[in-house]
Amino acid sequence: MPIMNRRRFLAAAAASAAGPAFGATPAPGQPDFIVIGAGAAGIAAARRIAGAGRRALVLEASDRIGGRCFTDTRTFGVPFDRGAHWIHIPDINPLAKLTPGTGLQINSTPPGLKVRIGRRSAREGETEDYLAALVRASRAIGDAARKADIPCSRALPTKELQDWRSSVEFVLGPYARGRDLSEVSAVDFARSADRDSEAFCRQGLGTLVVKLAEGLTVQLSTPVRGIEAWGRGVEVVTSRGRLTARGAIFTVSSAVLAANKIRFEPDLPKRYIDAVNALKLGSFDHIALELPGNPLGLQSDDLVFEKAESERTGALLANVAGSTLCVVGVGGKFGRDLAAQGEAAMVAFAQDWLTGLYGADIKKAVRRTSTTRWSDEPWVMGAMSSASPGGQGARRVLMEPFRERIWFAGEAVHETLPGTVGGAWESGERAAEAAMRKFGMVVEPRPEPRRAPSRRR
Repeated sequence: MPIMNRRRFLAAAAASAAGPAFGATPAPGQPDFIVIGAGAAGIAAARRIAGAGRRALVLEASDRIGGRCFTDTRTFGVPFDRGAHWIHIPDINPLAKLTPGTGLQINSTPPGLKVRIGRRSAREGETEDYLAALVRASRAIGDAARKADIPCSRALPTKELQDWRSSVEFVLGPYARGRDLSEVSAVDFARSADRDSEAFCRQGLGTLVVKLAEGLTVQLSTPVRGIEAWGRGVEVVTSRGRLTARGAIFTVSSAVLAANKIRFEPDLPKRYIDAVNALKLGSFDHIALELPGNPLGLQSDDLVFEKAESERTGALLANVAGSTLCVVGVGGKFGRDLAAQGEAAMVAFAQDWLTGLYGADIKKAVRRTSTTRWSDEPWVMGAMSSASPGGQGARRVLMEPFRERIWFAGEAVHETLPGTVGGAWESGERAAEAAMRKFGMVVEPRPEPRRAPSRRR
């Protein structure tokens, strides 16, 4: 607990003696709430607050909106989602519902997926074996989760998976969660909603988030250094000075929170710290290759996996949105170690990997390249969150407001859609709703009075 200095003592004393403390009733022009982070959760929270006729100020440390949703249109001249790309479960996804009003386009992914076995495509029966192995593994993890929260890898049925095990471990672990299954909670895995349908925004998911931020007050290049919640409001310390508000909605990644880049006064209780440490960000990066002429012979947005023999594998998204851009995704421990070696090593792996699947001519076809390294992004520090074994309850802990003035939101604060933009969006809306309700800004509908039953005579 930090020592209360004279300024804070006087502020607290004034609050108890004279009524509203700083931030309790913002002065004209000041926000009702400060939203920290302009990713999907932060934009969702600010939209919900603005929709209720209240004032929200979004502070973003970087020079752009979107967080882990970042569409790059400069490198290749076509939309390249450097971060999140998929709109999971589009029938109920909040971003899919909002897209029609933006002028942007949602496309469905091609049905099914493709599997390579060496330099040939898997036969129909082999693809069915692969899909059956995924189902068996998922069911085994779910069964184990009902008994204990063990690492997912310990629940895998080795005999049933046979020589598909490496492929299954990659898809369920590094590809879907950014971490190897040995580091993932079985309970967290089991509680995640099935992502059995996918779509994407043709102009890029990052473009969609930026579009949805139009009309909001967003201040870029403004890192938050600290949040103080001593009185009835909050005081946010930024690189440009101090701001006050009724409350704050904190949407930065769990990795940034764990790194103590933003101090809290008073200190966060131990249960919050433990929760943050249990929700580590995994590693997932993109290696983009420009392949003119479609040398892979694939359709637009085909998703390709291989029958892997080790953890040195990836996933291929081909001809993104009908372009010549092909993206190889790598994750987990292998992906993290590869990214640490730098862009040249990442591109070399992608070229060698594709050569092993489609032949030596692929290297000659590659033109421009680009890679991501999300673990090196200072205000993100990773990909998606995944609960460590025994730590699934951490998500619920972060749903609790701190001192009834600070609410947490983001993909790490969603129990059934962790690691997804839809989950981050829903958690941002939920946090904003809770914050406004705390201050009486959301009026609950009154139940209609019950009528006494009439007596028949």
